[in-house]
Amino acid sequence: HELQLNNGIYKSCNSYFANTFKQTIDKYKNPAQSVDIWANHVKSFGLGQFLGTDMPIGSKGLVPTSKTYKRAYPNGGWRSNTIISNSIGQGELSTSTLQLANMMAAVANQGYFYTPHIVKKIKGEVLDKKFTTKHYTTVDKQFYPPIIQGLADVYNFGTASSLKVKDLQICGKTGTAENKIRVGGKTYQLEDHSIFVAFAPKDNPTIAIAVVVEHGHWGNTWAGPIATLMVEKYINGKISRTDLETRM
Repeated sequence: HELQLNNGIYKSCNSYFANTFKQTIDKYKNPAQSVDIWANHVKSFGLGQFLGTDMPIGSKGLVPTSKTYKRAYPNGGWRSNTIISNSIGQGELSTSTLQLANMMAAVANQGYFYTPHIVKKIKGEVLDKKFTTKHYTTVDKQFYPPIIQGLADVYNFGTASSLKVKDLQICGKTGTAENKIRVGGKTYQLEDHSIFVAFAPKDNPTIAIAVVVEHGHWGNTWAGPIATLMVEKYINGKISRTDLETRM
């Protein structure tokens, strides 16, 4: 199973995540109970809620629960296959870029995050404790190392292998968000959004990041290179991948 997980992450295999999600939702006696258990785990990473940052704006996003599907299917009949798109971050699941970066911070920390904030310290004052309190996820620490290895292998020989930076082990994940619009009752397919999330270094990480480029196509086309350049500049203070810098 760990090998399949590793391959699923670094190859960005939708079928692996779909099958895993299906098994998760089919695990309990009914899909309503299952999806609520799943949703609570997802919410523990800060998704589907206002994070309480010191910035004046933000987006709550949405993590669907059994109530979501009871409204959508008042006569019942929905099951794991009906909501399978959630397995790859689509479907009814909605997040903000900040939430994605925060999620990666939780993975990097192997199970906790701090409320994101801009102000690091104020001379002569104590920073609000809500910004210095650890928020723990509901996923036990033992399950993070194989995830982190899979994210590292995305750069080692996976979907971001062309973005590798010498002597810097970055953990990341490519993403492509389907983009459609409905006009006059018809649905039109637009250019997909390019998404990339990352943290680095793999051991003792110091930065977590999420990049979304609207209409940017694949995750490794635009968002991946941008995230890689920002991570390298932050950690090393300079850019070695000048080829990516020129292309961006």
